[in-house]
Amino acid sequence: MNVVELIDVRKTYGGKRTSVTALDGVTTGFPRASFTAVMGPSGSGKSTFLHCAAGLDRPTGGAVLLEGQDLGELSEVALTKLRRERIGFVFQAFNLLPALTVQDNVTLPLRLSGRRAKSELVRRVIDQVGLGDRRKHLPGELSGGQQQRVAIARALVTRPAVIFADEPTGALDTRTARDVLGLLRKAVDQAGQTVVMVTHDPVAASYADRVVFLADGRLVGELMSPTAEAVAERMTHLGAWAEREPTGAR
Repeated sequence: MNVVELIDVRKTYGGKRTSVTALDGVTTGFPRASFTAVMGPSGSGKSTFLHCAAGLDRPTGGAVLLEGQDLGELSEVALTKLRRERIGFVFQAFNLLPALTVQDNVTLPLRLSGRRAKSELVRRVIDQVGLGDRRKHLPGELSGGQQQRVAIARALVTRPAVIFADEPTGALDTRTARDVLGLLRKAVDQAGQTVVMVTHDPVAASYADRVVFLADGRLVGELMSPTAEAVAERMTHLGAWAEREPTGAR
């Protein structure tokens, strides 16, 4: 079963004379307990793809389904509630509140949705990301890698249907990035989590089960059980294509 499904999704920006097509009829799905990387040249539509798939932006055409629910049928209030309860986010910027402790940052999504934070669940999630001895620390007292671990714990604590990660290792050094990617991989393998990650890094993509490639707002292929070398080779070809056929896609 696909946790998230995109059906002929299109997204255009601007008016009739200045319209830019960012997504052009994208159809794909993300099965439960899978790790998918989304890659493409600059301007291929990766960010728009993630925003539409996660319900952060409404497509111009087509449909996005989360656990069978058409997001286009929901009001803004209902969509906000669904994102808060069923979708986890991990961004390149950690987006932690500096005045809150690790534990309070992790439990924030639960409190915002009016749900009681079960102490055992919170402890287990914080331990899972290796910060059991840092739960009372403030973000400013943590390294960048530790802050990203807090962000992952925050995404996991609501037990979402899917986690969307947007360049989650972009601000980290190589060793720390490897640790963070290992945590996402473990969330899939041990907790049955579904992860969709936008990245430009072939090494990061090699942690995924599958890589899907975008170019000019369209899906142009995928790799199963990817290696960093195979991903880099595919990206080289797509880069050459993008240079021949420039677009305004985001």
